[in-house]
Amino acid sequence: MRKYIVASVVAGFLMCAGTALVAQNWNAAPLYGTLNLVTGFMPDPQSLAIQAGGADAVANLGIYDPTGGACRGYINSGAPDVRVHYTSGTTYPIRFYVSSATDTTLLVNLPDTTWRCNDDYSGLNPLVHIDGPPAGQYDIWIGTYAAIAPTPATFFVTELTSNGP
Repeated sequence: MRKYIVASVVAGFLMCAGTALVAQNWNAAPLYGTLNLVTGFMPDPQSLAIQAGGADAVANLGIYDPTGGACRGYINSGAPDVRVHYTSGTTYPIRFYVSSATDTTLLVNLPDTTWRCNDDYSGLNPLVHIDGPPAGQYDIWIGTYAAIAPTPATFFVTELTSNGP
């Protein structure tokens, strides 16, 4: 009997952990568009109008940024908001940021499947800066700090450190 209880507990734990790992669907078409960029792209920055936020608390999805800990906000946890296919060079960093009148958050899934996230880099606007960015697919979710209705925002990508909030 004890063996079955332990097996049930382990199976339940794995099901919950699996849910957190598959909540973000990087195979789904992005909600607001895809940017195909090659290092040195012009114009710089590139931008897309989006609606930030969603119903799912990032804290419940088990997403962690190895450089900053737990990620925050409320997102649409299915398809990414934006996808960036980036062919990198050797000299430029890449920076993702958001501008909005509302407190927004930013989650970026890198080509190596690690996460970067930010809240309040400049006032209420987030920014993720990546030195020596790898080439590949970047999937981006733009959230709101509080559980509110989706709100207008603009997503930006730049290689210039002078751009950003």
